[in-house]
Amino acid sequence: MKDLFLRLKGIDQRWWYLALALGIILFPWFTSNYWISVAVFFGIYALLGLSLNIILGYAGLFQLGHAAFWAVGAYTTAILNTRYGIPIFVTLPISALVSALFAILITKPILHLRGDYLCLVTIGFGEIVRLFLFNDPLGITGGINGIRGIDRPSIFGFVFHQPIHYYYLTLAFVVFTIFAMRRLENSRLGRAWIYVREDELAAEAMGIDTTQVKLLAFIIGAAWAGVAGTLYASRYTVIAPETFSFWNSCVMFCIVIIGGVGSIPGVLVGTLGMVVLPELLRDVLEEVVQWRMLVFGAAMMLMMIFRPEGFWPSPIRRHELRAAELTASE
Repeated sequence: MKDLFLRLKGIDQRWWYLALALGIILFPWFTSNYWISVAVFFGIYALLGLSLNIILGYAGLFQLGHAAFWAVGAYTTAILNTRYGIPIFVTLPISALVSALFAILITKPILHLRGDYLCLVTIGFGEIVRLFLFNDPLGITGGINGIRGIDRPSIFGFVFHQPIHYYYLTLAFVVFTIFAMRRLENSRLGRAWIYVREDELAAEAMGIDTTQVKLLAFIIGAAWAGVAGTLYASRYTVIAPETFSFWNSCVMFCIVIIGGVGSIPGVLVGTLGMVVLPELLRDVLEEVVQWRMLVFGAAMMLMMIFRPEGFWPSPIRRHELRAAELTASE
């Protein structure tokens, strides 16, 4: 067994990546539509986790109302498509833009807040958006019934209506997002976010416009959440206010924290734990579904105690924690 482990360890990492890529591409051909749908759901939440990772992971801004940006993107697509017949792929950039504008509107006045205060305000904004959708004061959101009859996306006459079609569509968005996040992480703006996260006063002393940098984190994160909202609305063809509840904001928060703050692979691992694992354990957890908040709360507490860096921390985060431990031991 030890010899086998050493042989596997000695294999070039590129072969592991190739095997993983082939497994992901061929997955729909060896499973049922149910698990393909679960994989699509995983992809949508992975996009949401990656979008929140910009705000929480890179910039270090505690955001517990991220479902509001997701809702804005989904409802923008639903309204434009059902009322005006605008195709889904045309509504996609519009939804991203509207979500970004909404982020500017609600976050610019509160960027001076830090830590718990910012977290509480974002919770409030998330609930305001949900209640607005629920009460429908403008007569455009459908109230408690939501919006139905959303079209499937189509391109050059090809309609994405089968689970396998959505699988590859969502996979394309996830791959593109990971590529973009990697470039963003290593950019000048990405480094500025990390400086702000670690020491905002020192970042200001270095000449970084911390207010502008934090606002950009919210704008980009919200725009990506709006894209995820478009995919969600077109996949299920119906949306309702209860989908965008505080609970879902908590799930996104847990995805980033449990996977590893600022880590792209960590977000994917966190999404597996929060979205796919409950499906695998559905028969077991069905009896204790009413205790799920307690279970997730206990899991978060244990993570903070025994593995605060997450399951797959970023190299920067791992180095920071190691340096903190060395400083504390001196």
